[in-house]
Amino acid sequence: MAEQINIGMIGYKFMGKMHSHAYRDLSFFFPDSPKPCLKAVSGRNESAVKKAAEEMGWHSYETDWRHLIQRDDIDVIDIVTPNHTHPEIAIEAAEAGKHIISEKPLALDVKDANRMLEAVEKNNVVHMVCHNYRFAPAVQYAKQLIEKGYLGKIHHIRAHYLQDFIIDPSFPLIWRLKKEVAGSGALGDIGIHSIDLARFLVGEMEEVSSMMKTFVEERPVPSEEGGLRGTSNQNEYGQVTVDDAIAFLAKFKNGAMGIFEATRFAGGNRNKNKFEINGETGSIRWDMERMNELDVYFTDSPEGLQGFRTIHCTEEQHPYAGAYWPPGHSIGYEHTFIHLVHQFFQGISANYSPHPNFKDGLMNQRVMESIENSAINRGWEKI
Repeated sequence: MAEQINIGMIGYKFMGKMHSHAYRDLSFFFPDSPKPCLKAVSGRNESAVKKAAEEMGWHSYETDWRHLIQRDDIDVIDIVTPNHTHPEIAIEAAEAGKHIISEKPLALDVKDANRMLEAVEKNNVVHMVCHNYRFAPAVQYAKQLIEKGYLGKIHHIRAHYLQDFIIDPSFPLIWRLKKEVAGSGALGDIGIHSIDLARFLVGEMEEVSSMMKTFVEERPVPSEEGGLRGTSNQNEYGQVTVDDAIAFLAKFKNGAMGIFEATRFAGGNRNKNKFEINGETGSIRWDMERMNELDVYFTDSPEGLQGFRTIHCTEEQHPYAGAYWPPGHSIGYEHTFIHLVHQFFQGISANYSPHPNFKDGLMNQRVMESIENSAINRGWEKI
């Protein structure tokens, strides 16, 4: 197993901070994992990226991401930039022989996602896409229960991802509200996580029927922006070109049916990522706001005792949980990224691409494309 893996990260704001934290804590909780070295971070604004490098523990910085990719002391390129930049960076990194971990969504469209997958496969580099919610111990345990047949044949999944951070019409026109930069709105920002979890837990979808809505069509142009925030310039307005909310039905190849909703206009919901799965012999449900808990129900429980019970997934038997504290001592959002990076490094050591990788990213992109086409055509669309 490699002793050290040298990281070069492109971008440094919200997700950059989260990824940096994961690298810094990985060896503490998983000492047998290869050790990450935070070699360099890249950003266009020199004073800002220099400050970020100092605060987050990076050894150096670059103002041109191409220089970062060309460096001989970099093994991995970590992409945490806006969505429209992912394809160019990933393809150039693959051609330089760098392993790649990229934030979601993989690209703006299926065509670019295909190009990215072709590049990593042609150059035999390890690749992953950052769907971190797969790596909550409770979600991993749900996967084990499903695979072991505790739920029997799956009938339903219903999932919603609700936020409210842009509900104020005076909230500025940040890049996440521009189609040419983000690709889509609630669909690609948060709905894609529900899509990925459904594929992970239930299986592949074959057909969808959807609707999409933009509630606020014009917003103030920001004088400055970063991460999920911006400073409004109330004298100039621009067009919102993405969805504020989406809802869709899905038919799965295994016969299951799904109901999904994603919105950034659900007042009072800061980050409500939740799903419930029903099978012929049991059900499970999970809520990110109670991420250590998994609610389970089995039909063979004695009469009078039937109903959901809550499992606190912090026992050593639960995936990843044994690396942390005694049972009942909760872990948090940041640890899902540590688990994802741990898997990524295992893949680099053994020369394979753990899931979710660019193949999953492409499949998620195909589902999103079908959802968008369905909303336009007002009918069922095959994946």
